[in-house]
Amino acid sequence: MKPHHIHDILITPEAIDQRVDELVLDMAKECRVEGIVMIGILRGSFMFLADLVRDLYRHDVHPKIDFLTLESYGAGTESSGTVKVTKDISVDVNGAEVLLVDDILDTGRTLTFAVDLLRQKGAKRILTCALLDKPERRVIPIEADFVGFTIPDHFVVGYGLDYDSRYRELPYIAKVTLLDE
Repeated sequence: MKPHHIHDILITPEAIDQRVDELVLDMAKECRVEGIVMIGILRGSFMFLADLVRDLYRHDVHPKIDFLTLESYGAGTESSGTVKVTKDISVDVNGAEVLLVDDILDTGRTLTFAVDLLRQKGAKRILTCALLDKPERRVIPIEADFVGFTIPDHFVVGYGLDYDSRYRELPYIAKVTLLDE
């Protein structure tokens, strides 16, 4: 891991809480269907998905929950450009309505890959949700149905997002600044 600091907080815990509440109000209308399945793309989405599920419960939405582990970054700050499945879902989504939750939508490769995978598995309808959107990094044209925050092209950590498996526990989103060596 390169020398760095993470002092620049971009999104506070309070802003995250407020935005999750707003997203859930929009999602509840679309997700109040029998048998909806929420699939979190691991590892970065776990905190976001947990908060969404707890809030959806208050709106009488009771999804099945599963996780899909995809990898494209490894230990660096740049995507490799190749997405691979390291843990597939175990719930049957054939004929199901699915809400796919990701931590960040940047190049579009991961979300597109996951949507295509769920279509191949027979999902009837797939809605997508990304905590963060970095549209200036997009190389594949895809937009999430629900977006928490649109941010500039910074490498960020916190609230589930990591740098080389560190900082996921932070209750906020912060910019990673690499220091000159």
